[in-house]
Amino acid sequence: MTNTADAPTETRIVATIHGVQVPQSPHFGPAMVQSITDGRYERGEIETGLSAIPEGARILEMGTGSGIVGAVMALNRKPTAMLSVEANPNLLPQISALYQQNGLQDSITLRHGVVFSQPNPPAMVEFFVAGNFLGSGLFRPEDKKRTAVQVPVIPYDTLKAAFPHDVLMMDIEGAELDFLRHADLSGVTLFLAEFHRDIYGREGMRECRHLLDKAGFVIDDTLSRAGVHVWRRRA
Repeated sequence: MTNTADAPTETRIVATIHGVQVPQSPHFGPAMVQSITDGRYERGEIETGLSAIPEGARILEMGTGSGIVGAVMALNRKPTAMLSVEANPNLLPQISALYQQNGLQDSITLRHGVVFSQPNPPAMVEFFVAGNFLGSGLFRPEDKKRTAVQVPVIPYDTLKAAFPHDVLMMDIEGAELDFLRHADLSGVTLFLAEFHRDIYGREGMRECRHLLDKAGFVIDDTLSRAGVHVWRRRA
């Protein structure tokens, strides 16, 4: 007689996007699953990444989120190497399960932490986890409930030395401005980011553009989308 209690549980796939199978997760409610199925979930990031990132790149992804965007890039753009950094500890098991489901566990290295580019960063930083993971970040809105957790800080210069990369993609919920203020982007030829003007305003958005221009990048207006911009190193 077969002991059904010992039988492996079959993974339930709730959606497929650009070839990536998305396993069931407590973070995916019905509305989000529908958004993934319809191709609306992080459409800007996915479309710009697929259009702009060349095959064989070395990709650093800051802000893994659900893991879907990075998985789509790894599966379709076939990077030489990819490192993804996520601050929210609650997401790590689901991200790993997503990679495993799609055979990407050897293609993407997942690391827990927050990347800081400033000199002499702290060892740990407070990160605010929202009920909906899309709202988590380093900033806590006064009118919204968040759970504060301590997250390890990864210095960008140390990270870049250990993992040289030519493509940098990020969705870090407003922390991109402070990152750009201090980051040495030498070696990076393609920069893709979702910008959050609602956090740092028009002046902050203008400063982001100035910092990227100063670092030797020019915006690709053809491939950029609303809120998600592609910047290429100036020839």
